Amino acid sequence: MDLKLQGKKALVTGSDRGTGEIIAKTLAAEGVTVAFHSIKSGGSDTISKSVDNSVAVWGDISKEEGTLQVAQQALDSLGIVDILVNNYGTASQGFWTKSSSFDWIDMYQKNVLSAARLIQLLSPQMKKLKWGRIIQLGTIGSNQPNSIMPHYYASKSALANITVSLAKELSNTGITVNTISPGLIHTPEIEAGYRIRAQKKGWGKTWEKILENIVKYDFPNPVGRIACREEIADVVVFICSPRADYINGQNIRIDGGAVRYV
Repeated sequence: MDLKLQGKKALVTGSDRGTGEIIAKTLAAEGVTVAFHSIKSGGSDTISKSVDNSVAVWGDISKEEGTLQVAQQALDSLGIVDILVNNYGTASQGFWTKSSSFDWIDMYQKNVLSAARLIQLLSPQMKKLKWGRIIQLGTIGSNQPNSIMPHYYASKSALANITVSLAKELSNTGITVNTISPGLIHTPEIEAGYRIRAQKKGWGKTWEKILENIVKYDFPNPVGRIACREEIADVVVFICSPRADYINGQNIRIDGGAVRYV
């Protein structure tokens, strides 16, 4: 299937590693010129040099000045930004009884305002182009939060909320806005953490056996496994394409059926 993405220009935040890296590389494979973003200087240089038609940008988008820097670097390097993928985000341990106001504000700066600031900076030129894509990376925790990390789940829920509001704001502009909400994703960091946990709990040594216990105890779902990063990236890239022109204002779950409601 031709996704008709040749010649588009994208900024993918937090794309120096993890799921963001795979999203950016998948967009590049479809003919998109991509700005790989890192928080620290030089953090995405090596990756961008290994991918054709890509550039590296950097800046701490949890802060106003860093966000301005990233937007300007992307526009200077790409000329335009048709596609904004707000992938950057972070989680921290938190509890209702212990998390401070600073902890809550920090989560909102990193997970919500980082996206909102880039939207304000880059959506005006999308309007002039009369076409654009804005995608947030959320979590199924926005539908089904846990009792721990309330500040994290609240911030991710806000991303899903602003998606609907922004889709209405950008009516009839040619710009669509969607949230992609994965469940548990198989990343090197997740695997390393679970291997340590498996050793303590006696879950076995092979990843296949560990995965059985993850699905049994932590992430039950009808598919019987967790997602790989490529599965998330493929959905994001399709939503970025002109073939998804009529998909707008949605919170799309990729969770193997873990969240069970209509």
